[in-house]
Amino acid sequence: MKNFTAIFLLLLAYTSCKPTPSALTREEVIAVIRKFDNGWQNKNLQTVDSVLAPAYIYFTQSGGTFSRDSVVATAGSASYTLENVSRSAYFVQLYGNTAIVSTRWQGKGVYHGRPFDEDQRCSLTIIKDLNKIEILSEHCTPIKENSIFH
Repeated sequence: MKNFTAIFLLLLAYTSCKPTPSALTREEVIAVIRKFDNGWQNKNLQTVDSVLAPAYIYFTQSGGTFSRDSVVATAGSASYTLENVSRSAYFVQLYGNTAIVSTRWQGKGVYHGRPFDEDQRCSLTIIKDLNKIEILSEHCTPIKENSIFH
């Protein structure tokens, strides 16, 4: 009985020492998005890579998808340059260790020799897994002056 009690107490002590993961916060969400944007601005594909979840996917404006590897490659590519970029109007909806985020992204640059000047509403899904904050998905769509549906 003494051995059982000792083993029980050791197991209890061991499991009590295990840190409890903290809940995802608005500040962590905004920080990971800013780190992501900074990686794009500075053409630092390691930074971009570090904040994307392994299952990350980008949903394109035309209805397609862009893989994680393609996004990381584009971030470091000479074929993509940003002259000006900003992100604003953050709306963060937290649900446990997941956040759905709406932002306004404005950027001007060149992609494969074609200039662009975009004003977009972006939706990002951010997760916190084992205390690591990552971007799971993103979708951006142009903001139009004349809205059709809303």
